[in-house]
Amino acid sequence: MAKAKLGRRADHRKAMLRNIVTSLLRNERIETTEPKAKLLRAEVDKMITLAKRGDLHARRQVLTFIKDKEVVAKLFDELAPKYEERQGGYTRIIKKGPRRGDAAPMVLVELV
Repeated sequence: MAKAKLGRRADHRKAMLRNIVTSLLRNERIETTEPKAKLLRAEVDKMITLAKRGDLHARRQVLTFIKDKEVVAKLFDELAPKYEERQGGYTRIIKKGPRRGDAAPMVLVELV
């Protein structure tokens, strides 16, 4: 499956995705555009699935993507146990309508 390029170079896109994932895990809810949210969903699911494993290797794999150690600690200590019984689908995307100015479709992304 091809990923959306979002009009950015690969390094910029990867950095932006890291920042959005970190923000979502820190705040548990963010507002962003719909194409970004669709990319975000897959990455957040990967991070939570790794955190549910809970071993040292999984923690190190998450740390290669999320650079904020406080967020990683929250992911492993608070969020992973919360989703222990859930098989996937950790995020909810709620459409909010077009953004004023450029009419980009805005959504609210939150952890279920």
